[in-house]
Amino acid sequence: MGATAGAVWGRAEQQDFRSRVRGTLLGVAVGDAFGAPVDGLDLDGIREEHGAELLTDLAPAYGRRGAVTHLTQLSLFSVDGLIRAQVRRDTGAWHPPTDLHRAYRRWAATQRDWGPDLRRKDDGWLAHEEWLYVRRDAPKALLLGLGDETMGTPEAPKNPGERGAEAAARSAPFGLLVGWEPQLVAQLAVECAAQTHGHPTGYLAAGAYAVIVHGLARGESLDAAVQRALALLVARPGHPPVTEALQHALGAVRQGLPTPARVTELIGEGTAEGLVAASVYCALVGEDVRHGLRLAVNHDGPSAATGALTGGLLGALHGETALPPAWLAELEGRATLLELADDFAMEMTQGPALHGPAGSSPGWLTRYPRA
Repeated sequence: MGATAGAVWGRAEQQDFRSRVRGTLLGVAVGDAFGAPVDGLDLDGIREEHGAELLTDLAPAYGRRGAVTHLTQLSLFSVDGLIRAQVRRDTGAWHPPTDLHRAYRRWAATQRDWGPDLRRKDDGWLAHEEWLYVRRDAPKALLLGLGDETMGTPEAPKNPGERGAEAAARSAPFGLLVGWEPQLVAQLAVECAAQTHGHPTGYLAAGAYAVIVHGLARGESLDAAVQRALALLVARPGHPPVTEALQHALGAVRQGLPTPARVTELIGEGTAEGLVAASVYCALVGEDVRHGLRLAVNHDGPSAATGALTGGLLGALHGETALPPAWLAELEGRATLLELADDFAMEMTQGPALHGPAGSSPGWLTRYPRA
């Protein structure tokens, strides 16, 4: 698998990339936080709580406005694992799915431990963030899939019947590997999704979503990025539900004004392919980021996951400055998200200056240990 070459990055390119990295991670979190208060409610329930206009602003969940769920937590650990994979490459070991599995296991520890164990120096800085040690309704598939050291693979996946969207919703960071070829991005996302979501629909939807984010992060249009994902999917066994859902989303754009009913129809049974398709639709037809996210959370399906998936697409497409500033101001964990986003951008654009055969920054290796 390839890595980003330092020579291609001029200052303008680095600044654009950092904006898209920030936009993607903040977008996932904002969409997640926006949808969390109505997650599990149908449209009538949303209308009963928030009126005829439905949900239009952040609302309390988990005791505060702007609270994120396990979807954002896991996306952070996806980024952590990707940085650690780059750093550990100096040792001659290069198997990113293993580094991601270790990162997800560090997340799983936050769901059972009372707080950070500062004695575990190999955890790095992210696992020492106290605010992450809260349980935000992570489904059993995640906890079971990451409950022991055995790593699921596409050939021997964990939870082989699991079709949920949680693996896709943590896969936006894979799309930020802009120096990689799209097929390698898809493969990494698929391999990491199979660690918890072993049904082909679950892991192929994650691969498709990562490739779409990848296209956006490289400056492509959303339509072009979806077409690239479709072209890559057709060679993979079990692809028809995912490709058909994405094609349905593209077709729905031409069927009149967007409505909650149309989003609900795209979501279908609430499995991964439907939520990824609905997020593509909401990002395509939204007049702006706020409108796209309103479409993504006001329907009969899972609101937090659809919001997170849509937010990731819109953030990658437009960068951080397009996100609603009033929502960012209340977003749980914003400082951590920004710090991690900037570390990722720095690693991908200037990694050789941080670590390598010629010498390494001790501070960087403390943040992202090679172990």
